[in-house]
Amino acid sequence: MKIDIVSDTVCPWCFIGKRKLEEALAARPDLDVDITWHPFQLHPDMPEGGADRKQFMAQKFGSLERAKELYENVRNAGKAVDIPFEFGKIERSPNTLDSHRLLRWADSAGCQDAMVEILFRRFFLDGEDIGDRAVLLAAAKEAGMDTDLVAELFEKDADRDLVSQEDIRARQMGISGVPFFILNNKYALSGAQDAAAFLAAFDKIEADEAQAPE
Repeated sequence: MKIDIVSDTVCPWCFIGKRKLEEALAARPDLDVDITWHPFQLHPDMPEGGADRKQFMAQKFGSLERAKELYENVRNAGKAVDIPFEFGKIERSPNTLDSHRLLRWADSAGCQDAMVEILFRRFFLDGEDIGDRAVLLAAAKEAGMDTDLVAELFEKDADRDLVSQEDIRARQMGISGVPFFILNNKYALSGAQDAAAFLAAFDKIEADEAQAPE
């Protein structure tokens, strides 16, 4: 089964959605899946160097107090899937274009899902700036990628336009929020759905395939 996931590397609900998908897949070990992650920048106008986290949150949500209230809900949702979010450690809100470029190269290197996990952990648990290329190179090394090649690709601005175009295509498809899951190019699930929603979709796809004419 092909699963395409449209996500941003600074989206906490995408991290939660990943855990819920993993829970569903653990319940269906017989399922052969091919997962590909696709870019979506929640804040495409973010400056290349990112922004001060507190200032950005206050501007986005009206006040820092309001932001903290909303993120408490996210923190509780994270606890339910064993993600101990550490929002207080995050000092900068990054531009995520480079992180999406890295994920594209990780796909070619056969370690994209591992890289997604590494970036989520480094940002949400360790509070690292995943807009910083030094952090991204460290993530690439952790995933077993060729860091010299990754550094060269960053310097050459490789795939900037391709990643931006893929982001635009997602919006043209009507995707306005992430995570967004597309199963077998046919069925869509929006948001951090519970494992039961994925299991129901898996069953529906298998039933449709069983009824399809030879």
